[in-house]
Amino acid sequence: MHVVVVGSGHNALVAACYLARDGHRVEVLERDEVLGGAVSTVERFPGHLMDRGSSAHIMIRHTGIIEDLELDRFGLRYIDCDPWGFTPADAEGRPPLVFHRDLDATCASIAAACGTADADAYRRFVAVWGPRSARVMRAFGGAPGPGHLLRSFWGLDAEHGGSALSREFLQSGDALLDSWFRDERLKASLAWFGAQSGPPMSEPGTAPMVGFAALMHTLPPGRAVGGSGALSAALVARLRADGATVTAGDAVTSIGRAGDGWLVRTASGRGMRADAVIAGAHVLTTLDLLRAGGFDGAALDDWQRRIRVGPGIGMVVRVATSALPGYHGASAAESARGLQFLVSDRAQLRRAHGAALAGDLPPRPVVLAMSFSALDPSIAPPGEHQLSLWAQWHPYRLADGSDWAAHAEREGDRIVAEVDSYAPGFASSVRQRFVQTPVDLEREMGLRGGNVMHVEMSLDQMMLWRPLPELSGQRVPGAPGLYLTGASTHPGGGVSGASGRTAARLVLRDAKHRRFPFPRRR
Repeated sequence: MHVVVVGSGHNALVAACYLARDGHRVEVLERDEVLGGAVSTVERFPGHLMDRGSSAHIMIRHTGIIEDLELDRFGLRYIDCDPWGFTPADAEGRPPLVFHRDLDATCASIAAACGTADADAYRRFVAVWGPRSARVMRAFGGAPGPGHLLRSFWGLDAEHGGSALSREFLQSGDALLDSWFRDERLKASLAWFGAQSGPPMSEPGTAPMVGFAALMHTLPPGRAVGGSGALSAALVARLRADGATVTAGDAVTSIGRAGDGWLVRTASGRGMRADAVIAGAHVLTTLDLLRAGGFDGAALDDWQRRIRVGPGIGMVVRVATSALPGYHGASAAESARGLQFLVSDRAQLRRAHGAALAGDLPPRPVVLAMSFSALDPSIAPPGEHQLSLWAQWHPYRLADGSDWAAHAEREGDRIVAEVDSYAPGFASSVRQRFVQTPVDLEREMGLRGGNVMHVEMSLDQMMLWRPLPELSGQRVPGAPGLYLTGASTHPGGGVSGASGRTAARLVLRDAKHRRFPFPRRR
């Protein structure tokens, strides 16, 4: 069987790896000169290997994909982010919050900063939401059909009754936090962690995004040695070892039917016939390619109109520095190894999100700082460090109609200044910087609307409804042999690889049941 994979995002590469490992002829086509999509690393400044998109890898370490594909044989190595989370000391002089992998150490930090009541509550929270989050990961690991979802959650908290459990899963992250904790800084830290999925924690159905923090005490976020792109590099190496072809710098221009199979055309003029196509591009980009290939325009119009990309999530400032941030009352060993939650109350999060909905810049940027050169010195020259400063929420389209280019550097200044307000002297340590606005994220990596999750991760576009009910099975009605993967599909954005594995399973299942004209091994 000949399979063409459109795009080289990590989900597309995972799908390709499973098919090539099974002996099928696989060709991956990527428009960019850099492979890996948003899971890629480039040299932005001399000696500094900087991520283009994702930085910490959380979900994929819980899927078993890394072990299944034996990616360690192809150079992939992770360092645990431990402590995995850090919130600086507050204005009243209370000590920082340090989230270690070790639960006892975390509870001791919470007790010192927030009191024993919240420390005890956090211990109970992890005991309850750890197993729940493990079930969520199980649900994320396969196709979002009713049967798989039912098996994933069957028997969970049966003693509490299904309706009570459903209510807790469907409530907002803020409601969950208010029901468990008293201290606002602790709530804000966990809300900021949950909001990395995109939606604010005021939205219904965001409780599991907060609850996922409990799973970090089982296996914390990991940092791939050499940068986030080391994952994609290992997947590409695995592919080539199994005989697959990976081509960069040749954009696919159309996907169309050709007899019982598919014809994929590229910008260089190539035309490849395939038994099956796996599209790993943004779903809206995939629909555009189908349109160029002659697919039913009315159906495409309907789907494109109903898929919500949203106003945009955020922007990034990548900086090369002479030192790590110096937070009050914390050593670099405590603060620099994981996610640095630069927030003290949820009102700051709410104001930023409200501004983005209106097309305005946040009154005060909300920043997640990551300084992984503290874990992996190979990504920076000796004596230097680098940080990724992710800020939410920043709209893709500005209400005043102005171009993002007019705001990029000034907003970069504000984001750096926000870090400096928690770690005085940080701004003066910055030697070079690279600003990625929502428009830049779209231009460089094809992230439509600047949304790093492809489409909104809201309740109506998750699980059985991502990105639409009729597309949620990772197939396109009327297009047999075409499969969808990537952040546009279940389980959504973030680095998991689960969508790619599911797509490969669908192809292999269909080939086994003779749903292709020539389901043969090469």
